[in-house]
Parts: sequence; structure tokens; C-alpha cells
Amino acid sequence: MTTRTVTSQAALPGSTIEARHAFYSRECGISAVIDPSLGKIVLEVGDLVGAVTMPRALGLRVDAGLGVRMLAGPVISQSRIGRWIFLTGPGGPLDESTMADFFDLGVAIASTGDFIKFPSPEDERLDVLRWERIPRSLKDLPPQSAVIATTRAMAIPAP
Repeated sequence: MTTRTVTSQAALPGSTIEARHAFYSRECGISAVIDPSLGKIVLEVGDLVGAVTMPRALGLRVDAGLGVRMLAGPVISQSRIGRWIFLTGPGGPLDESTMADFFDLGVAIASTGDFIKFPSPEDERLDVLRWERIPRSLKDLPPQSAVIATTRAMAIPAP
């Protein structure tokens, strides 16, 4: 996985939403857009990207599990509400059992057509969104199936 961990928000260039959008496009190869009605940088879930959102505590365990498997990918932190968004490769339909288990865990799988908000300088200043690990390229996203399997494994209580 070609990702890097951001240790300081100052490490991300761009003090305006336009400059940050250009960074995502140029440096990360992400074709996100600026939604003028929201004033946010967004990426649509679909053929190239998926997302799995979960509580931060579970996210820490999942991230460690993915790291051991050398599948750690980009993660966005929704700081104020204590949730992490794992960017993944595209996903497919989930069986009802997985959906029920994930509902109980507070885990959500983004559907095709949903939008993922990417951290902007304003989001970071307000501590709303920030990167735990920034993407280098959408080609390097972990398979959604691996994130789902790791989430299931990390959610099982230790004996």
C-alpha cells in the first residue's frame, strides 16, 4: 500500500479549499470536486472508490489489523463525532447477516452514489475532518472485502 501517515496538519499544503482540491487532484490523483452548495471537497462512491465508516475505537483496531496485512489505506477522522472513514476499493452488495452485524457495531458501508467529504483547511481548523492517513493514489486503496473481513475479525471480543 502506498500511503503516508500525516503527523501534522501543517504538512498538508493549501490554505484554501481550492488549493487543497488541487493538491488532492495533482498529488493524490483523486478526482474529487468542490461542491459549491456545501463548500466542501467531495468524492462520489462508485466504480473507483468505496468507504467503510466506524467508531474510532474499532477503527484503531481495524487499522492495526490492516497494517499487519500490509493493507493499511487512507483514513479520514471525523474528529468531533469519534468516527473513522476507511477509503476502499469499490464494494459489492452485502449479505443481510453482515449488514445486521455491522449495524450493531455502528459500522456503515457507503452506497454507490454517496459522497465522501474530504478534509479541507477549514475542516481541519474546526477539528471536524482530518486525515489519519492520506491517500497517495486511488489505485492503492485496500479491497473493500479486506476492510470488511478485518472489521469482523477485530470486532470479535478476545476470549
